[in-house]
Amino acid sequence: MHALRPLLRKSLFNLFAASLACAALLAPRVANAEALLLIEAESGKVLQAENATIPWYPASVTKIMTAYVTLKAVKDGRLTLDTLLTVSPTAASQSPSKMGFRPGTQLTVDNALKMMMVKSANDMAVVLAEGVGGSIDGFSAMMNDTAQKLGMTQTSYVNPNGLPADGQITSARDLGILARSFLRDLPEYEYFVHIPAIRFGKRVTGNFNKLIGRYPGADGFKTGFICASGYNLVASATRNGRRLIAVVLGANSGTARAVKAAQLLERGFAQDNLTWLRPSLGTVDKLVPVDASPPNLREDMCGGHRKRPASDDDDALIATNGGTSGSASATGGEAQVTFFTAGLQPPLMKASELMATAAAPAEPVLVYTGPTRTGTALIAAVAADADQQTASKPRGKKSRVAKKPDAADKPADKKDAKTATAKPADAKSDAKTAAKPAGTKHAAAKHDAAAKPAEKPASGDPAAKPKPKAATKPAAAKPANNS
Repeated sequence: MHALRPLLRKSLFNLFAASLACAALLAPRVANAEALLLIEAESGKVLQAENATIPWYPASVTKIMTAYVTLKAVKDGRLTLDTLLTVSPTAASQSPSKMGFRPGTQLTVDNALKMMMVKSANDMAVVLAEGVGGSIDGFSAMMNDTAQKLGMTQTSYVNPNGLPADGQITSARDLGILARSFLRDLPEYEYFVHIPAIRFGKRVTGNFNKLIGRYPGADGFKTGFICASGYNLVASATRNGRRLIAVVLGANSGTARAVKAAQLLERGFAQDNLTWLRPSLGTVDKLVPVDASPPNLREDMCGGHRKRPASDDDDALIATNGGTSGSASATGGEAQVTFFTAGLQPPLMKASELMATAAAPAEPVLVYTGPTRTGTALIAAVAADADQQTASKPRGKKSRVAKKPDAADKPADKKDAKTATAKPADAKSDAKTAAKPAGTKHAAAKHDAAAKPAEKPASGDPAAKPKPKAATKPAAAKPANNS
């Protein structure tokens, strides 16, 4: 009997190890992975899904809900697109990407929405939140109430712009539901989700959604990035009267998310005549949520191994096989996309090549401060904003010198990443003058999180530990960590 005990212990150990291995295989695959979803806009039918019900940090795709709540208030008559809003100190203090207007500056709901959706301006999101909900907390409550009414059971908000905060959670499933709701409930305001570019004074800013102007039929929605979430994109496209919505969360670059979305959309349009090849996945609202913590991609996205700062406006291309490990099965790779489209329609350029081309020419939409203007008054307003940009431009080389920040805390917006002063950002600050951040504290789970951006890490990582302050300069500038 004694001789059998070692064998029994060994057998039990092997059984335990095998159980752990099986559990690992069956557990949701979220580390170093992506969440992908493709649905029909009209019916909500799911065409493809991977990790679609895993909780995720939304970053700036939060602004789709901010726009939805604001435009619903306009539609219900509680305010108009011409309503003047005022930039508060809280709004002005938000981290880049932002317009950088000084407290007291006024602008219309219409212009604030355009700046928020194209420039991904975090300060404009707060301006809208305070104008509609009275405060960040009040507006966040409206966002959460709306999310529940729409059936977004995995979503919670604590701010209107997606800057890092514990409790700011969503999923690909919920974002698909939100995008469908926007198109269904606010068709007269759909324009705001597919503006190709805006012009403010002398500065032109293109939409970070690279599908617009490149992918045939692309017609909407929003990007987002913080280090914890990776590169996020909600995108829509229409062909022959059929509209699809693609959601990509956690891609490894700005172009990667666009390529993956294009692949999903292309495959979805090709499935129109091949639905019998695939089992039914039901509708998006019937997808079963997964009870898990959001994956934290901070090290992958913003670790020291990256050759340049992570940025929402990122030109890096992924390999033409469809992306990083773990994602090829989701996108099918470009070879499989070619298989599905072969013989059904004229061949489309590879998605990676398509995203690398220049966007189709489009006239930027004018945005400006002050009340609604037309004709000569509009021309004068645009000229005044341009003059203000020129007057506030810093002089000399001193303003362009700053210490090199930690790799994980580099700005998240390419335009802001080129900047280097600690002065408050003016209308042109995000193009040339915003400072690189010094060490910052980790964002806490507060409803007023967006009101204290100096305490948020540029990495956007809710799980990151506080870093010591820089030895050379105090942390005066706001970190650029979401757009």
